[in-house]
Amino acid sequence: METTLPFSPTWIGIIAATLTTTAFAPQAIKAWKTRSTGDVSLAMFLMLVSGIVLWLVYGILIGDVPLMIANSVTLALAGAILIAKIRFR
Repeated sequence: METTLPFSPTWIGIIAATLTTTAFAPQAIKAWKTRSTGDVSLAMFLMLVSGIVLWLVYGILIGDVPLMIANSVTLALAGAILIAKIRFR
């Protein structure tokens, strides 16, 4: 028996991608404004950025545009934090 949902699962994905992607913006802005990243874990951000790159490659390989867009933006924000962490030691 097939169940019809009263909402589109696509919207859940869009909202989830928006929230998880933009969640990095406040930290990236703070790191660059204050030039301080003392409480940011370098190992965590290295692993995170590596994972984001792999998700982006995966999205490209399967041709999933929302996955590519979300991970491109996430990579830019998390990458900015990683660069700040390395640069402002």
